[in-house]
Amino acid sequence: MHCHVVNLQPYLGGAEVYTNFFVRALLDCGATVTLHAHPQAPHWGTLAAAGARVVPAAADTAIVPRLGERAWIVTHAPVSAAFVDAVAGRHLLTGFCHMPLAGRRAGLLARYDLVYAVSRYVLSTLPDAGVAAAYPEPLLGVAAFERFAAGARDAQREGLVYSWDTRKFRDRVLSWLDPLRALAQPARAFARGPGLTLGIVSAIGPIKQFDLLFAHIAPAIAALPGARLEIFGNGGYRSVTDLKRALRPLGARARFWGRRSHPEAIYPQLDYLMSGLPEKEALGLNIIEAQMQGTPVLAVDAAPFTETVADGRTGYLYRDPRTDGGADFARVLARAAAGPRPDPRAAPDHLARFSAAAFNARVARLIADAAARM
Repeated sequence: MHCHVVNLQPYLGGAEVYTNFFVRALLDCGATVTLHAHPQAPHWGTLAAAGARVVPAAADTAIVPRLGERAWIVTHAPVSAAFVDAVAGRHLLTGFCHMPLAGRRAGLLARYDLVYAVSRYVLSTLPDAGVAAAYPEPLLGVAAFERFAAGARDAQREGLVYSWDTRKFRDRVLSWLDPLRALAQPARAFARGPGLTLGIVSAIGPIKQFDLLFAHIAPAIAALPGARLEIFGNGGYRSVTDLKRALRPLGARARFWGRRSHPEAIYPQLDYLMSGLPEKEALGLNIIEAQMQGTPVLAVDAAPFTETVADGRTGYLYRDPRTDGGADFARVLARAAAGPRPDPRAAPDHLARFSAAAFNARVARLIADAAARM
């Protein structure tokens, strides 16, 4: 089987990380791959070295003449209606849904021959959104730390807290000033302090809803002596500002460290990783990564976190704080502080679902399904 993978996003995000290990799994399973990528995306060089053919495409419609008579296409990012018009009915058009569609319409995904979901939660939202053809097995994900060449992971500088939308005049101006401000500050090396260390290792944006979550639970963290929150990741100006406002009860016990290219070096320094709120979250690769590193997770007791966290074994689940004002979180936090801390590596049956071997087996079944449809 030959697979045409399409991801024309210029910047590195969760879907691009997923594209990377999906292409590697295709190659491991014996498929050949052409990855159609944005010409300015700097992060696909290691896939070319692994055996994928990486072809730049400034627009998705430029891909159509390269497909031949009938091709298997897998998209990982939005495509245009013109592209779908050109390939629907002529090729096997499939693609990943990287976000839940609860309360939303499927848009162009409704015209796909088949839609793949990254979690059972995402899969459950597809029918009501208008997706009639959904692949029945969620693909889940893996912890893939060695995924991109050094220096090519992102177009943004290490350690910056804000990611700027340069289409906006304010953000464009601030994007010029922010690196200068960062250079003027002394370099900071993270060192965990005493007490319970909670951490965020994630992009800070609307999907995570960190500001809404911590508006309810920050007082409980502040009330626990020595508890602190370390934030590794960046986000838009409004998202970061709203989160800082929600964390005011913590004062200096909440610190922002900006984005980091090597989360595997951060997780072992945390007592617990914090998730965001659940309903806009598709899977949570950071949750999988942390557990694989032996760091347990504190997450809301709802899908998709009920798929990725084994309560009491790889972390603790707590009631949605929007329903009880954070009372159950305070109970779980006290339990976490009292110890002993669960070690996710003592739950190999759970972690095995997110191993490379298990992911490759799911991709092998996906390839066989695509071959049958072709």
